[in-house]
Amino acid sequence: MHLRSILAIACLTSILFAAQADAQSTPDPVRVARATGIIHVDGELDEAAWQDATRIDTWYETNPGDNLEPKVKNVGWMTYDEKFFYVALEFFDPDVRAIRAPFADRDNISGGTDYGGVILSTSGDGKTAIEFLANPRGIQYDAITSDTSGEDPAPDFFWESAGRIYEDRWTLEIRIPFSSLRYPESADQNWTAILYRNYPRDRRYQHFSARLPRDVTCFVCSYAPLTGIENLPSSGGLVAAPYATARHDSLPEDGLGSPLESQGSDFDGGLDAKWTPDADTAIDATINPDFSQIESDVAVITTNERFAVFLPEKRPFFLEGKDLFSLPLEAVYTRTIFDPRWGLRGTGRVGDATYTALVVDDEGGGPVIMPGPNNSGLAQADFGSLNLVARGRYDVGRSFGSFLVTDREIDGGGHNRVLGPDFQWRPNQQDTVTVQLLWSDSETPDRPDLAAEWNGQDLSGHGAKAAWSRGTRTYDFEVVYLDVADEFRADLGFIPQVGIREGYFNGGWTFYPKGFFSRVRAYAFADYTGTRDGELVYQEIRPGVSMDGRWNSFMNFSFSSNEVEAGKGPIERNRLFYTLQANPGRVFNRLELTGWVGEEIDFANSRPGDGARIAFNATIRPTDHLELVANTEYRYLDVENGKRLFDAEVERLKATYTFNSRSYLRLIGQHVRTDRDPELYTFPVEEHTGTIDFSALFAYKLNWQTVLFVGYGDQSALTEAEEFEPAARSAFLKISYAFQM
Repeated sequence: MHLRSILAIACLTSILFAAQADAQSTPDPVRVARATGIIHVDGELDEAAWQDATRIDTWYETNPGDNLEPKVKNVGWMTYDEKFFYVALEFFDPDVRAIRAPFADRDNISGGTDYGGVILSTSGDGKTAIEFLANPRGIQYDAITSDTSGEDPAPDFFWESAGRIYEDRWTLEIRIPFSSLRYPESADQNWTAILYRNYPRDRRYQHFSARLPRDVTCFVCSYAPLTGIENLPSSGGLVAAPYATARHDSLPEDGLGSPLESQGSDFDGGLDAKWTPDADTAIDATINPDFSQIESDVAVITTNERFAVFLPEKRPFFLEGKDLFSLPLEAVYTRTIFDPRWGLRGTGRVGDATYTALVVDDEGGGPVIMPGPNNSGLAQADFGSLNLVARGRYDVGRSFGSFLVTDREIDGGGHNRVLGPDFQWRPNQQDTVTVQLLWSDSETPDRPDLAAEWNGQDLSGHGAKAAWSRGTRTYDFEVVYLDVADEFRADLGFIPQVGIREGYFNGGWTFYPKGFFSRVRAYAFADYTGTRDGELVYQEIRPGVSMDGRWNSFMNFSFSSNEVEAGKGPIERNRLFYTLQANPGRVFNRLELTGWVGEEIDFANSRPGDGARIAFNATIRPTDHLELVANTEYRYLDVENGKRLFDAEVERLKATYTFNSRSYLRLIGQHVRTDRDPELYTFPVEEHTGTIDFSALFAYKLNWQTVLFVGYGDQSALTEAEEFEPAARSAFLKISYAFQM
């Protein structure tokens, strides 16, 4: 049966089986009492104010159990004063020697370690919240969680935490300045909150202070309402963080293999500032920002890949209100802004409306995605631009509607403008319907020397996406339709594929056995993608099964049967995909093996082949201060009766010694290599390419904006003689201090 018919039957079956869900009961409100005295954040819950604070004794095990009474006791307290919101937690443990509490950098807390905290929704939208979590050492993890876009740990906030381990329990104190929160300037606050404990032992046990029904697809909607919070400050003040950097580089004086020659030293400086004129508005400004990456992105193998690889945003200026940039179509991807001279951004809320808008003057110099139906390319933009991104959202209960505008005005002529609405409808807590419509208008720069498409031509087109998902305790599914015109462009987004129509279905059935496995989900995925002229681009059917088990383990196996347009007609391939993951203990904290084996396509030369991908990742902690993270990946492809077209590999080892919650020393070594057989290619290729990178960094942090970094980097590149020769060397210094007023 043709895949398009299968998709149609799957959609019809989903509609027939979808029933209206009963409304979920709202958790009982929690009245938060104002603090009756001074609280010192030291991990000791001995202040008299905690005796009068709101106490929470009722908790639920939501994983692996289904809202059961936890096997260990948890107690929480909440209170506040004129400047701060406070949370105290007391987590009992029958064996404190089993507590997994490593020293680590901020946000480096995994599900295989002990931690806890509070998740606060203060904006009143009932969809987004901020996670304030910490481990027994006081190491912090903060993130934005959204029922619309999921969890994002990139944003950082100012707050304090301290933990302490006792003979039979561990405690945690948290103090959050109201200036770090966004809430309406109103006498009646519509806050919700939930307390959390992560307790990894033979399994990953998750405990919450409110029920999380498994037949509900939203998370923030399950929090308990908070009452009694009143007379909050109306202004958060100003934070200014000037920085200074110094860098010294050395490069080969006469090509690879020649001695390194000093390029001199560069000194730079700039300023990041945040002003909160009222509690629900933030204005960010930056002048000559330092967007250098303190840690390099983990290398990935891109050989034989058809489309550009997505890399996450890490730069502070772009992270305020980042959840508003999460869209069905990824029309906003701030890493397309390469080297800003200055930037200005406003984010806020007025009643049920939320907005964010940024303007950035970019010097350019980075790659731009050149999209297509079957593959994408990259063109180097050695020109500047003025960039605007704005989105407004209006909430109606659990649903919302919004409008997006992006505009890139190119120095010397040319532009790319994208605009359009989107909405999300949640008729109940099981179903979600999402629709987005976009229109783009482009005038490409007149630079055919950089890209053939950039000849000053006019391009215009639409992008549209519609999705319906449903989740219950036992079954779930998602149906999606995508339509993107050939001339649609989103230069400020990440849309590497255009000129297509796509439909796909993903559905599964979940059950919860007793024994080694606590959750098993059998699923099936079907996809059909064609050009707008009706020619096949891609189609796939993939059944599979995923399982949660003892030792905090996860397994996933699937069999993919697909057909892909490879340039000279469709080619079939069948592959077995696998994932094996476990977090067994304190020392071997995370082990993961992923990959596939079977038939593969040589996209560069449009022919079938056989190959495999193997990736292994591990986190090992010999002590609570030392963390070793290993990432390895190997891929090969054989064509023409077993002839090896290429071997590609990546090995990366990161060793971090964390002295305390403020300072660490990190060493990274990374090796990337690809070996090809030029005789098997229809165009010239290098037989051997590769690099070896080494970096060392010492960091001292009072908070996420008051920092000192001292670093060293060294890179070697592979020559035609298959020898690694010095390619670059650098020393780096950065100092930044955040003034809070």
